[in-house]
Amino acid sequence: MLVEVAVAAAVRGTFTYRVPSRLAGEVSLGSRVAVPFGKSPRATGYVVGLPTVPPKGIELRDVAGVLDEFPPFTQPMLRLIRWAEEYYLAPPGELMRAALPPGLNARGGASGPTRRGVEFAAPASGAAEALVTLDARAHARRAVLEYLLARGRIPVEELRTAFPRGRPALTALVKAGLATLETVSVAAGGGSLLPAAEHPFPLTADQSAALSRITGAAGAFHTFLLHGVTGSGKTEVYLQAIALARAAGKGALVLVPEIALTPQLAGRFRARFGDQVALLHSGLSDRERHAEWLRLRRGEARICVGVRSAVFAPVQDLGIVVVDEEHDPSFKQDDGPGYHARDLAVVRAREEGAVCVLGSATPSLETLENARTGKYELVVLPRRIDDRPLPEVRIVDLSRIRKGAPLPGLLSPALREALVATVRAGRQAILFLNRRGFQTLVLCRDCGREERCGNCSVSLTLHARRGVLLCHYCGHSERMSPRCPACGGERAGVGAGTEQVEAAVREVVPEARVARMDRDALTGAADVAELLARFARREVDVLVGTQMVTKGHDFPGVTLVGVVLADTALALPDFRAAERTFQLLTQVAGRAGRGDEPGQVIVQTFHPHSPAVAFAVGHDYAGFAEVELDRRRSLGYPPFGRMMAVRVEGSEAGARRTAEALGDAARPALSAGVSMLGPAPAAIERIRGKSRWHLLFRATDPAALRRVHRALGPAALRPPGGASVRFDVDPHAML
Repeated sequence: MLVEVAVAAAVRGTFTYRVPSRLAGEVSLGSRVAVPFGKSPRATGYVVGLPTVPPKGIELRDVAGVLDEFPPFTQPMLRLIRWAEEYYLAPPGELMRAALPPGLNARGGASGPTRRGVEFAAPASGAAEALVTLDARAHARRAVLEYLLARGRIPVEELRTAFPRGRPALTALVKAGLATLETVSVAAGGGSLLPAAEHPFPLTADQSAALSRITGAAGAFHTFLLHGVTGSGKTEVYLQAIALARAAGKGALVLVPEIALTPQLAGRFRARFGDQVALLHSGLSDRERHAEWLRLRRGEARICVGVRSAVFAPVQDLGIVVVDEEHDPSFKQDDGPGYHARDLAVVRAREEGAVCVLGSATPSLETLENARTGKYELVVLPRRIDDRPLPEVRIVDLSRIRKGAPLPGLLSPALREALVATVRAGRQAILFLNRRGFQTLVLCRDCGREERCGNCSVSLTLHARRGVLLCHYCGHSERMSPRCPACGGERAGVGAGTEQVEAAVREVVPEARVARMDRDALTGAADVAELLARFARREVDVLVGTQMVTKGHDFPGVTLVGVVLADTALALPDFRAAERTFQLLTQVAGRAGRGDEPGQVIVQTFHPHSPAVAFAVGHDYAGFAEVELDRRRSLGYPPFGRMMAVRVEGSEAGARRTAEALGDAARPALSAGVSMLGPAPAAIERIRGKSRWHLLFRATDPAALRRVHRALGPAALRPPGGASVRFDVDPHAML
């Protein structure tokens, strides 16, 4: 017996091995095996084929062992991975390793806890009063109790998503009589709802029409773009479509951008479907992720909710695939095999004959074009639930106001007045600025020296509260001195970050309770959950943050959203800069006016006439898309062309030599349909001490890019400068 094996390493191609007779009954397509590879006597590999004829002129080696009781990969999953291997030009073994949970080990490994229904936690009576008496050092217990008081009775799964290490704190609260736990059994007869669990909400006419079209396509491959404005109820459409798929005996896969930022989503699925739901995300331990993966592979759980890598989850009899916030760039893998989970989700649905639903208030232009050309079917939710109006949006032109005195913390008079009025009326506000720190650049007033990171070619950002200059790429930090180390002159900061905005809010509205939501203020999922709980309980009046505040949060008390500077992403060297700016502005504006009170949004910008800003102000996605698609069409950028980036990293001389050799190798493969930009230093030339060079190829179709890839093969395998080479098909990060 012969097997074709993909080795779990960044090695291109597959290898043929013999199967000893003692293992012949254990090996099949999709098996994980141990094989001798190179000088290693035992490497992990995956069986991707069963050849009948050995390759000529090669002495075959034997498979050393089989690592699992059953194959981790089904045949549809193997087809998906082989498709991804060819399209993304990624080593198959590296893709297959990424598709499996990190806790997987020999003979099946940990089995995880046995599930017997769904646990629900709730705050006990008197818990709110007892909160103030909790020891200040009991941070974990206080955080969990605050979350319960904000959310009420919730599935423990939601609490575990919000606080990955919060179970001991919950147990302590139960023992102290401050929280309660109950277990709800799975409904008799295998029904999809649990007794006393969350039941479906009544649908609006728009939601009913969308659900009817999606479920009408069940039983065959079909892709829908569900374009719903913020607050239109897309999640309820997903839930009810999945319930109908489950009633038909089918499984479901739901991909979300960042589950830690929206733990309520995990709770809603567990409350609706109980033990049928398995979660796959980085907040779980390796053992827990493996246990959830096993439940899916064995058919014990039939619904998977997870982040990007869950596109490979072994859901059985897949009937529906949902990609929520399909426009989000976090679905693109930037390290390792550079796949896009949204696009792989569509391919997986095709391979398994399932319906695929791509949902967003601001669809990516690639997805929109697929809907326009008939590849996907467009379904629209044009109104918010209960016909709540979209918030009124006002523009503040900073180019006019800044001709006078500089603005304190970049808060214009209009934004200051609205902020004061909102807080004094007992309502809440969100201020958005997509830059961390206090000031983004520190200069010497005398000699002009700019403080830059020694490891990365970027400026150091001042974090005033900690008194340090910090690199946001490698983490290097140094103390902030008021004097220039070169000439002794006075140093001054330029630019604004969330820390400066927070300080300005405290100055403008001293009575306001202000919190900051960015990667500096919050170090983990538990901190995020605690802050969101306090905001939900209205213990925070003003939330200042980066794009973390735009991620699907639903707070009825928010009536004001302020965009402190709408232009931060517009000047980036990225053809998607305008699209991402429009998406961020639309998403953050959608946080306002989701309750009974109408919302208002104030957008401060130096470029009020930029299409990304002007169309976001009018909630006009169609207008922006038309203008931006025309621009992309004229330049040959996606969705009207395909791109491949070749990323080179190494020593300064080595990266340059390698990039130039790749450019020389590519030129004979260029034709009228393929163009090359570079080789050139990357926009950020050095990160973590490594020099970075890029080559960018544009073509009219993927086949032309594959020809270029083949031409680059020899130089990429043995780079003359010793640098690393990575191919990135459909690149999203252009820096």
